[in-house]
Amino acid sequence: MAATASSVADSSGSTRRARDARPEPAPVWLAVAGAALAGAALVVAFPPVGVWLAAPVGVALLAAAAHRRRARAGAGLGLLAGMVFFAPLLQWTALDDRIGQWPWVLLALSQAAFVALLGAAAAWCSPVVDRWRWSWAPLTGVLWLADEALRSRLPFGGFPWGRLAFSQADSPLVWLAALGGAPLTTFGTAVVGGFLAAAAWTAAEGLRGRPQRINDGPGRPAWTRGLALLAAAVLALLSGFAVPYQPPAGDAVTVAIIQGNVPRIGLDFNAQRRAVLDNHVDGTLRLARQVARGEARQPDLVIWPENSSDIDPLVNDDARARIDEAANTIGVPILVGAVLVGPGDHVRNAGLVWLPGEGPVDSYVKQHPVPFAEYMPMRPLVRMITEKADLAGNFASGDEPGVLRVGPATVGDVICFEVAYDDLVRDTIIGGAQLIVVQTNNATFNDAEAQQQMAMVRLRAIEHGRPALMASTVGVSGFAGADGAVLDASRFNTPATAVRTVRLGDGGTLATRLGALPEIALGLAALAALAGRLALRWRVTAARLRRRDDDGDGERT
Repeated sequence: MAATASSVADSSGSTRRARDARPEPAPVWLAVAGAALAGAALVVAFPPVGVWLAAPVGVALLAAAAHRRRARAGAGLGLLAGMVFFAPLLQWTALDDRIGQWPWVLLALSQAAFVALLGAAAAWCSPVVDRWRWSWAPLTGVLWLADEALRSRLPFGGFPWGRLAFSQADSPLVWLAALGGAPLTTFGTAVVGGFLAAAAWTAAEGLRGRPQRINDGPGRPAWTRGLALLAAAVLALLSGFAVPYQPPAGDAVTVAIIQGNVPRIGLDFNAQRRAVLDNHVDGTLRLARQVARGEARQPDLVIWPENSSDIDPLVNDDARARIDEAANTIGVPILVGAVLVGPGDHVRNAGLVWLPGEGPVDSYVKQHPVPFAEYMPMRPLVRMITEKADLAGNFASGDEPGVLRVGPATVGDVICFEVAYDDLVRDTIIGGAQLIVVQTNNATFNDAEAQQQMAMVRLRAIEHGRPALMASTVGVSGFAGADGAVLDASRFNTPATAVRTVRLGDGGTLATRLGALPEIALGLAALAALAGRLALRWRVTAARLRRRDDDGDGERT
């Protein structure tokens, strides 16, 4: 009897241990390597390399590295992946010796902290994935989208650089932007990554001969489930081809971009502000002579970049006279990027509509000055930490969308980094913009930053179904068709002029009409997934407590 009781107890204990055993994660060394490779893959996905398929691969690597780990371990892996990603991606922020390396390091670390949050959330949700393997893809999609939504808004208005969507300008997934904007493209990219992670994990379990218990249906071997998940990844990747495309059908207008260049690259480019202004005036006069000789088409409007006149032409007669000369000679309106004095001790980053014979008639003031560059948050506190606090500007922000009538076209003007913010671009389209114009100054950065920005311009063109252009002081300048194709792109750090006839856009895409609704809906789905994981944890804990009570009763009996 004693032996029988002992056997029953051992059997009960073995069953309980088997029942409560945690599924195994990947080995620590493999998870760390996977997280590092995830960050590297994400870097490769963005310009200047631009291998867009590397983005879902990076998502898959991070998802697999964090799977079945505790949340704090997932956070550590996410931080590693984030630093490997953002440090090289944002290296262009450390090109000037006057500011040193710390701003770059701190910016990369702040953005990596959001990836750490993503890693923790992915690890936390592992039990959901183990119960329903097919949930890995949509779960990864909503978690990435929610994480980017936070990063694009916090702190100080957020920093949306490096969103998955901005790596997909040459991918079929970019067309999802026409349905739900950049957030839906991010979601689609992460969904593909989630399917890849699920396929690889399922195949690895089959090879080890230790498949975990999942609700994918009985009797199917691991390799068939893995192939099915891989096929789903391919279908998700190709889904963008199903999005209908309607070319713009508005009036044809001829637009000229003037890239005047600057005397030298770096933060002190504006030390020769008059030279920069003269470069853009001379470039416009040169175009006018080419038109007179029949060597170039007569433009209907001319676009100058951000900071093309850092001398306020509203208060400086010499600057005004030079811009008047350019406008009167070319004979069409010029959109001038200018720095305006006031109010008070502030300045404003503006786009001015300058008419021949009349001068400035309308303006847009940048709504989202860049923190720690165009203005310094908590300047007195930062000044106590470093004397370099006053290298940041003191720019005031505007409060109206950049909807400007420039000759025959209504343009949606956004300045520099504003192209990364969904709402600022959409507001111009809702206001009637037929052509998206990005005035930018890349003279403080490098060619990599300029190419990353042009990728955003391409996505915005598809997102809202109308042509777009980027005018830079030093490049890259060029046009993006409503299909995202790059046209007449200039070389970096060289004077250039581009003249092209484009069809203006009318109406808008589904993404234009829906605005932030897809992002909100998918963000709420991410919250629901996290809440569902919490409910599952409570349910499992309650079941274990009941089993413990039952086992205790049996032993006492």
